[in-house]
Amino acid sequence: MAHIDYFTITLSPFAYLAGTGLEEVARKHGATITYKPFNLMQVFEQTGGTPPAQRHPARQAYRLQELARIAKRNDMPINLKPVHFPTNPAPSCYALIAAQDAGGGDLGGLCHSFLRACWAEEKDVAEDAVIRACLEQYGFDPKLADSGLLSGAQTFEKNTEEALQRNVFGAPSYVVGDQVFWGQDRLSYLDDYLSELGK
Repeated sequence: MAHIDYFTITLSPFAYLAGTGLEEVARKHGATITYKPFNLMQVFEQTGGTPPAQRHPARQAYRLQELARIAKRNDMPINLKPVHFPTNPAPSCYALIAAQDAGGGDLGGLCHSFLRACWAEEKDVAEDAVIRACLEQYGFDPKLADSGLLSGAQTFEKNTEEALQRNVFGAPSYVVGDQVFWGQDRLSYLDDYLSELGK
């Protein structure tokens, strides 16, 4: 059975625009997924990436055009300049990690709910009430927002180190063995690769 390590962050607009595509590909191939929220800004610093706000105006303008085009193609609502972006992604990332450790709910739905909260619902995913509501909606104990802080922080740090070791430099990244698929537009390549593995 194939396994996908999903390196993500709960503020990535491109991870949001992937929708539930990863989960659909995994179901198609009977693959398992480990969700690995990580510190994207730290990875940018160490791999030569530039945070969006520090990019040349031409790159910033193109990014907004691209987000609008992808959202339209995928029939997904998006606010290109959300009120709560950027915000602190750590609390929601820790909650996602804690939910994965606890089990019992819809982890893919939870991950997407954090992304949707930022990019379509004008909610702050750093706020405890938002995190608790998402946890509860997708079948997890809302108290994980508190109880999972320490273990979540430790795993978040480990995931960041692992991302660097496995040549991950952006989000979303889908990793199978030594193969890295970066960006929501690479899900079809992931699909093809898993088909080859299954032969």
